[in-house]
Order: sequence, then C-alpha cells, then structure tokens
Amino acid sequence: MKRPIMHPMIFGIVLSIWLLACGKPTEETTPIRKDVTETVFASGTLEAEGLYKLTVQTSGYLTQLSFKEGDIVEKGKVLAIIENNENIINTRGASELLTLSKKNTAKEAPALLQAEYDIKTQKEKMELDKKTADRYKRLLESNSIAKIEYENAQLTYNTSRNNYQAALEYYNKLKRDANQQVVNDQTTVDIYRTSLGKNRVKTVLRGKVYEKYKEVGDYVMQGDILAEIGSPELLYAEVSVDETSISKIKMGQEAVIQLNTDMNRTYKGRVQEINPAFDEETQSFICKIYFLDSLDFRIVNTQLQTNIIVGEQKNALLIPRNYIDFGGYVQIKGKKEKTKVATQFVSNEWVQVLSGIDENTILVTDNILTP
Repeated sequence: MKRPIMHPMIFGIVLSIWLLACGKPTEETTPIRKDVTETVFASGTLEAEGLYKLTVQTSGYLTQLSFKEGDIVEKGKVLAIIENNENIINTRGASELLTLSKKNTAKEAPALLQAEYDIKTQKEKMELDKKTADRYKRLLESNSIAKIEYENAQLTYNTSRNNYQAALEYYNKLKRDANQQVVNDQTTVDIYRTSLGKNRVKTVLRGKVYEKYKEVGDYVMQGDILAEIGSPELLYAEVSVDETSISKIKMGQEAVIQLNTDMNRTYKGRVQEINPAFDEETQSFICKIYFLDSLDFRIVNTQLQTNIIVGEQKNALLIPRNYIDFGGYVQIKGKKEKTKVATQFVSNEWVQVLSGIDENTILVTDNILTP
C-alpha cells in the first residue's frame, strides 16, 4: 500500500502545533512581602591614600638605590643617586666665577683702587683750580689782569670739577656693576646647585614604597618614574560607577567590598568621595570608598568589586523576574489582557512592584516574554 506524501507547508504547521503542545507548562505565583536592599555594583582597584609617583628630574646613570618595595620612607629621604657630571662641572664653574665677582666688590679690588685714585687726583686738581680761579677773580676786581685771563681760569676750574664728578660716578658705577655681577653669579650658582641637587632623588612625603621601577645601573631621563609611594596606613577602594547609576550614589552610603584575591571574604566600607568630573578613560564616574573593617590584604592595584547600598525598602511587594515582560506588564490569572504595573527596581531574580497588583493577585507566565 502506498503511503501518503505530506506537503512541506502542512508538515511545518503540524510541527508548530506539536511544539506548542509540548511547550513549558504554565506557572503561577502570588507576590510576596519582604524587606529588600537596593545596591549599585561597581568594580575597581585597591589604592593607597596620597599615592604619588616619585619622578627623576635629571638624566644619568643610577649609581645608588637605598630602598626596596615595602619600605617605609620618611619625608626628604634620599632614595637614589644619579651620576650627572655636567651638573657637577656647571656648579663648580659657577662657584668659581662667584668667588671672583665677590673679590671685585672688595675695597682692595684693583679696579676700585684705581677709581679711588682717579677721584683723589681729580679732587686735588679741582681744589687747586678753584684757588686759582678765586685768586684771578680778586685780581680782576683790582684791574690787575685782563678779564679773559679770569674767564680761562674759571673754565679750567669748571672742567676739573666736572672731571671730579665723573670720577665719582665712575667709581659708583664700578661698585654697582660689581655688586650686580655678584647677584647674577649667585643666581647662577643657586640654579646649578639646584640642578646638582636633582642628582639626589628625595621623597616628597612620608609613605610606603608600593612599586619600584628602576635598578642600579639603569640610565634614567627626566620624568622617568622611580617609585610609587603612598600612605602605609590608609588604603581605599577606587571604583567606577556608570552614568546610569551615579545619581543614586551619595556621600556616606555604606558598601560591601570583595577583593578578587579572596571572594569568600567581604569588608564593610563607606563612600568617602565622589569625583565631580566624568572620567574619559574609564567612561564612568570615580568614587572613593574607605574601609570600615580592618584590611588584612594590602597590595595596591588589587582588583575588587563592591555593592554600594543606595536604598532600603521595608515590606516591599516582590514578584519573580520571569513574571513580568519587557514593557512592565504582568498576566493576571483569569484575565485575557495583560496588566501594566509600576516598578521600583529590577534584579536578576526579583522585581519590586509599587502599584497595579497586590499580594492576593495570582500571576501566570502565559504571554510573558522575558530576557
């Protein structure tokens, strides 16, 4: 007997009906009342308060390093010495020039002695010419000489007086220039001594060495990082909060922190700081959370995650997540159309409902499409 051949379209319809008939059975539930806590998840790293990068200010070879990771270093401690002969030579040369310029300001300096001698000579000549001019004036008054002789004597006196004034001014200019040269040379010495001081790398603040980047013999350049130093006592969680959640974060909110090195241990924390600017690198807002519990793992840059408690609801009305669809609708048992409900927050398992149903409403999963 010949078997009937089923058309492909008819076969597809039959298969669809069979799949629907064999689909998941309808589930039903009623809302429950429960105290709930709303949190915002954020990930980040463990950081030290006051962490700074100790940078090199000159170029050369590292000839000495007097620290290692984990050391507590005091403010102003010399951690490294850099060999830079140029700074040494410049400082020595500038110091020698300063010594010479200071000698030029001394009373026995040759140039000043010569200027003083010129002043003395010009003064003596001026006084002699003045006596001559005064004598010629008396002779003129007694008609003993011609007027032209007196005028010549007076002109000679005026010239010697001007020469005396010029000698005084020249002496003062020599002293002023010599003193100015001392100031200039002293400034140069100070600059080179400052540069020479950069051969010795000192700590800016007291702290713990968390990272060491260079070794003895390395050639370093200005701006290279030698070490990272921060507070040995105060460590905090620096976390990134996305744009959709930052409005919920407030100063003083408590948080639960987990270090990725030990996911079985949690620490209590509190939001201490919210950076006012959006961080372009992480595309998020940066928050600082201080630990309230004692921290037994203290390695900076350790990855961590936290749940910041942003709200608590007493006696909240909750339904399972799979009983509400994308648009916020639920299916009430016995009703043909779905019902719109108002929600407060949504988690992976539960949804808080504010209105539209109560704890006596029976919900079913019919017609509900969820993620």
